[in-house]
Amino acid sequence: MRAAGIELFDKWTSMWNGELDLVDEIMAREFTLRYAQPGASDYDDIHGRPAFAAQIARFRKQRPDLRFTPQGTAVVELDAAGTGLIACPYGAQFTGPHSAVIDVSGNDILRVTSGFITEVWSVSGGVGGRSFYARNGHQPTNETAGSASQP
Repeated sequence: MRAAGIELFDKWTSMWNGELDLVDEIMAREFTLRYAQPGASDYDDIHGRPAFAAQIARFRKQRPDLRFTPQGTAVVELDAAGTGLIACPYGAQFTGPHSAVIDVSGNDILRVTSGFITEVWSVSGGVGGRSFYARNGHQPTNETAGSASQP
């Protein structure tokens, strides 16, 4: 089930990179979002697919060049029915003031029930955050890099 969990996280990442058709494929009909990033309160009252897709579209319109990628090693605990938890660090890169490239990192934890995401915990420093790898620039091998659903 590890491969299925990594594939689901790849699709989660692709959804955030603008593939909004994945909302219906990976999100449960009802779900809970718990975002700790500064300014993320817009997500508190979203519990359905159409509202989530619309919010991601608004978010992407504000930062069209924003690109998310999984970083590090995913932790996957799913049973044979596709129920459990997936946790993975991620990176985000975008253009900031004066054309500076900004790299930030965060962690997403996905609760999955029968293959659908039912709850999300997400933590990052937001625009003012920094990359996990800012100090040495070295990123560990990412098990999810290069998979079919990863851009």
